[in-house]
Amino acid sequence: MDSSTAAILNEVFFDTIGYWYVILPTIFLGLIVGGIPGFSAANTIIILMPLTLAMDLQTGLIFMISLYCSSRMGAGIPAILVNIPGTAGAAATPLDGYPMAKQGKGQQALAISFVASCIGGLLTTLIALATMPLLARVGFYMHSVEMIVVMLFGISLIASIAAQDMVKGLIAGFLGLMIGSIGTDVVYATPRGTFGFLELYDGVPLIPALVGLFAVSEALIIIEKRIIINHEAEIKKASWHDTFEGVSIALKRWWHIMWTSVIGLVIGVIPGAGASIASFVAYQQSRSFSKTPELYGTGHPEGLIAPESANNGVTSGTLVPLLVLGIPGGATAAIMLVVMQFHGVSFGPSLFEDQPKVGYGMFMAMAVCYAVMIFTILPLSRYMSHVTTIPTIYLAPMIISFTLVGGFVPREYMFDMYLALGFGVLGYIARRTGYHVAAILIGVILGPLLEKYFLWSLKKSDGDIMVLFSSTLGNILWVAFAASIILPIVFGMRRKRKSEVVIQ
Repeated sequence: MDSSTAAILNEVFFDTIGYWYVILPTIFLGLIVGGIPGFSAANTIIILMPLTLAMDLQTGLIFMISLYCSSRMGAGIPAILVNIPGTAGAAATPLDGYPMAKQGKGQQALAISFVASCIGGLLTTLIALATMPLLARVGFYMHSVEMIVVMLFGISLIASIAAQDMVKGLIAGFLGLMIGSIGTDVVYATPRGTFGFLELYDGVPLIPALVGLFAVSEALIIIEKRIIINHEAEIKKASWHDTFEGVSIALKRWWHIMWTSVIGLVIGVIPGAGASIASFVAYQQSRSFSKTPELYGTGHPEGLIAPESANNGVTSGTLVPLLVLGIPGGATAAIMLVVMQFHGVSFGPSLFEDQPKVGYGMFMAMAVCYAVMIFTILPLSRYMSHVTTIPTIYLAPMIISFTLVGGFVPREYMFDMYLALGFGVLGYIARRTGYHVAAILIGVILGPLLEKYFLWSLKKSDGDIMVLFSSTLGNILWVAFAASIILPIVFGMRRKRKSEVVIQ
């Protein structure tokens, strides 16, 4: 980095700090938005679009980025406390976050989540800033063949979830894949499984499926209990000790935060990939290479760190194709594109030469936002964790009310509210009979994407299945995928042999 760039970054940093009066309130707004299932930064920015356009460019960008980062973190709060992911990006968070809350460790779980999110987001922002030209090329090399392997990384998590009961886990996963195939097919646009409902022609909407499978079904489950915390778990008074304990647990696993957040960064650079894919892939990789994979799903800190650091790593990744190529990496980035075009910003590598305060300023705003959040949000974990002690007679109706509204917001169809209730009943039956709703959701999210990229590949190769192995990068990813499946099995066998030798 030359001296002129360093001087620009220094100037941009102090300029950004001067907008603290925008950053602080927006962080708390983002927490609220992220915590309501179905709402997101994109929804809120669209609603506030007139206000954003009325601001000057720098203020508007800082506002949008602060809202984007904080809402991503906020989505993990209900996922941990009441098993309700605020967005699809937090869908893997409840797998270990909620068991911790049920054990009376909600405060530690929130602290772990906040630290992993802030460090992961801050680290990947700095990496993106330093390696932007290199990262920008990722989007050029990730075509349909490569994306198929990325999807398989996430879908293989179904097998990990199914480890405890393989038959039920695979049935749940295949059910999710079948539900995900509803809608018009990619090639001929022929309706399938829509039962004549026009609202399903675009496929099963993700938010109603998410809030139904997790939120409504969880509300029906907790009605049967007095409070969320298990009866054997001790209800403790809020104390700073638990918060610091959570911080300590997260910091001891700093390397885990680093490499899972980098997974989020790389996937975030790929336009259209998104936080849901990043969180599932990071969780799958974390579990596959863990020395204690059997602890995942029971309240294991690393199972909470992986998705939270990855989905916050995505935030900086989405800015790279936006600024360097003019291609938005996600819905929020697309809205930023509109605002920047309104103010006459030209995209491309020249942006960092012609308007360096805009190009570098967006990454600096993100870095400052994550740094501020660690000090403003962490103390709140002491009070947020007491949601788990609210009697379910009050909590369950609130959950169902908020989630049904969240299911309605994205498309504004009454049909989506009924669909959320239908998925809620399906999720309730699945939970009561021992099927994992996360496996169903993985199929619903990743199934249609896998089909789309697979058919695109076949179409370009005139039906030649060997096209899946025609790319150098794709073959590297295939090897990595095979290694992620085989190596954990080999390591597990070695650990088993060692334990048998010790016992003897």
